[in-house]
Amino acid sequence: MEELKDVLVRGTAWGGKIRVFAVRSTNLVNEMQRRHETMPTATAALGRTATAGAMMGAMLKGKEKLTIQVKGDGPIGQIVVDANADGEVRGYVDHPEVHLPSNAEGKLDVAGAVGRTGYLYVTKDLGLREPYRGSVPLISGELAEDFTYYFALSEQTPSAVSLGVLVDTDGSVLQAGGFVVQVLPGLTDEEITKLEHAIAAVPHVTKLLDQGETPEAMLRLVVGDDIHIHSETDIRFQCQCSYDKVEQTLVSLGEAELTQLIEEDGEAEVVCHFCNEKYTFDKDRLTRLLEQASPGSGEQA
Repeated sequence: MEELKDVLVRGTAWGGKIRVFAVRSTNLVNEMQRRHETMPTATAALGRTATAGAMMGAMLKGKEKLTIQVKGDGPIGQIVVDANADGEVRGYVDHPEVHLPSNAEGKLDVAGAVGRTGYLYVTKDLGLREPYRGSVPLISGELAEDFTYYFALSEQTPSAVSLGVLVDTDGSVLQAGGFVVQVLPGLTDEEITKLEHAIAAVPHVTKLLDQGETPEAMLRLVVGDDIHIHSETDIRFQCQCSYDKVEQTLVSLGEAELTQLIEEDGEAEVVCHFCNEKYTFDKDRLTRLLEQASPGSGEQA
């Protein structure tokens, strides 16, 4: 069976009175699971956050980017996801080894892992002097409800958010995706009620994906055929780390710390939080970096 690519669609519905986003993020979440070796509950928590991040990235323009931080009091610790308008997403969780017994509904206990007390933070780099920062308290730890609350409170946009990650018995990701429906000015009370009923009647997003539904088809189940898709974007895992960037970080440590590193360890290994790539530096390479860090070395190519 051919692997379906991850794709995100963005559009409007009901004469432009609703804004809609939907994404299949299965490969993205699978790649995160593979890189970070997350256990199922951690996979679901990171995957839901990354799926939300992909859709929030689609709300940006040009070179804008955002960072989501979920800091709850659960055992999973912090979840961090970066996303941009080009469909590039990366992320990690503090404790990928966390896995809890199923909740009362027989599903992965994401709320238990994330915690129900804490905050959801969103930082947007919009190319301005100061980034935009918004935060809301966690209200459930299930994450879809928390993002719904964020949109309503921090961005004053009434929204419905659905996020899902279906994990196989071997820990891999079978399905992942979600949708966001946002109410814009002009919707009548009757239309709002109609929309609420439609959203409540839609099967869970992972069930729809498992049945072969596309992101666009999921949206049509929610808002009907009065929908206009404006764009379709491929979604992928993409980290911005590189040897050059890690070298710059090591040089920024300064002469004293680099000297200590060379004398005590003779080598260095730096692991990227976001992608788990390992960058190793032997003594010769560290010595060259020390020369760059030394006062009077000037700008070196």
